[in-house]
Amino acid sequence: MLDELAAGQVGLGTVWLLGVSMGLTACTVTCLPFMGTWALGRASGTAEAFRHAVVFLAGRVLMYTLLAASAGLAGLGLAKALGGTWGNALIGGASIGAGLWLLFKSRRQGCAPKRPAVQPLRFHGRADAAPPFALGATLALTPCTPLASLLALAAQSGSTAAGAGYGLAFGLGAAMTPILILVPLAGRLGRELRAGRPWLSRWLVWASAAVLILLGIRRLLA
Repeated sequence: MLDELAAGQVGLGTVWLLGVSMGLTACTVTCLPFMGTWALGRASGTAEAFRHAVVFLAGRVLMYTLLAASAGLAGLGLAKALGGTWGNALIGGASIGAGLWLLFKSRRQGCAPKRPAVQPLRFHGRADAAPPFALGATLALTPCTPLASLLALAAQSGSTAAGAGYGLAFGLGAAMTPILILVPLAGRLGRELRAGRPWLSRWLVWASAAVLILLGIRRLLA
């Protein structure tokens, strides 16, 4: 890949394969603690968990496109800055925000009028997709060798449009990830844990929120 990059022989297909290689490996390892915890805490149904996983990946694709476009326009400087301290700060903020979102929603559920039968906490609304999108967009800033190769290629192109094309191809490749399967499984696990145990619902939400907040603080301190 690096030899082809130096020779200027890298096409969109190669960049897509580079994204696939990352999506099947590093992306899963890096992202699953965040999205798996989110789906587990919400005890998402299969449809909702899959939808949130798609929204998460859409955030990543968008950020890769923007990063590569910025590298094509302004060189590696801006993209490297975003991938350093600023990247960790944004990832930490998104993770803490997702944890607080879970706490806020569970508190609102708890303040709602009680139903005749005790029901597990449920979350609804399109706005609930905002934290997964933010997590996807910010986690795309995690430094790694494939991302560095993408940005170097985009910077070498010297064109915003070409850089954006490379970033889009890379992001679509990275979207080929087991996250699409593992996140719904985490949501199903949350549902199984809550089944017949209404008392566990609130504890599971709070524990998941705490994990997301701690992951965010860890990023902020990195």
